[in-house]
Amino acid sequence: MGIENDIHQPNFRNEYQKSVINLIYTFNWLRDRMQGQLATHQLTMQQYNILRILRGAAGPLSTLQIRERMLDKMSDTSRIVDRLIVKDLVKKSTCKADKRLVDVVITEKGLQQVSELDGYSEEMDRIMDNLSEEEAAQLNYLLDRIRADK
Repeated sequence: MGIENDIHQPNFRNEYQKSVINLIYTFNWLRDRMQGQLATHQLTMQQYNILRILRGAAGPLSTLQIRERMLDKMSDTSRIVDRLIVKDLVKKSTCKADKRLVDVVITEKGLQQVSELDGYSEEMDRIMDNLSEEEAAQLNYLLDRIRADK
């Protein structure tokens, strides 16, 4: 089973084109699996990412700081935070150091939600069962090289 069979495209211009298409296809494949798990908790990938970031933070973060740490840099962080506030998963307040900014923190309910989602970690790890740990490390190395500044 290869990308050729999955997308019914037997020919590629070269291995570079095939690699890019394979990365895009694999990203969508992984995203669909993650979204399925998050849907049971009525969360989007971006909302989960913000909750994960806030849980790991040593203190409150501004929306700008959250955006810098997000996987999806194109997200409208303020809008996503506002939706999490409605769900009582985060709260925000005026930053004491700079009144132009807001501090965002995760609530107890948000911590509980992320803890429940931690239970899916092993299931997500199983997606990578076809790779050895060394192969996964090599994949990480190669993906980092693709994004490296030229």
